[in-house]
Amino acid sequence: MTGVVADTSPLVALHQISLLRILPALFGVVLIPPAVAREAMSVNFESWMEIRPLQQTIPAKVRRAEIGLGETEAISLALEVQASRLILDDLQARRLATSLDLSIIGTTGLLLAAKRKGLIGTVREPMDGLLARGFRLHPDVYRGALISAGEDVQ
Repeated sequence: MTGVVADTSPLVALHQISLLRILPALFGVVLIPPAVAREAMSVNFESWMEIRPLQQTIPAKVRRAEIGLGETEAISLALEVQASRLILDDLQARRLATSLDLSIIGTTGLLLAAKRKGLIGTVREPMDGLLARGFRLHPDVYRGALISAGEDVQ
C-alpha cells in the first residue's frame, strides 16, 4: 500500500482553520484526484499535494453509489493506488469506502493524530474553529475526540 488520497471536505476544512500543514507532517505527499482539485478551488495547492488523474475506469460499485464526484474519484483513486489511507468525511462515502476495505481517516481523526504527534496543542480549538465555520460535527464525535485527546469534556 502506498500513498494517501484526500477528498475535498477535509482539505477545505483544514484550510479554513489554517491547519493544512498537518497533512504533509502526517503523511508526506497527499494525492488529490482532479474532481477534488476542482472542488477545492479555495485551497492553495502546495508542493506536497499531487493531483493524480485516474488511470483506470471507476469501479461499478463506486459509480453506482449516490455520492459526489469528488468522493467518487477519491475512493476510486485510493483503490487504484492501494492507498494506505483515504482522508474522507462524508458519511455515505465513508460507508462505501469501508465496504471496499479502504482505511479511512476524517478531519477529526487528523486533528487527533496531529495532537498525538505534537503538531497541535489541542483538538478543542480547531474543532471549535470548524464548528464556527459551519462544519458539521456530531456532538458525540466532538466529545469522543476530546476524551481521546485527554482534554477536558465540558
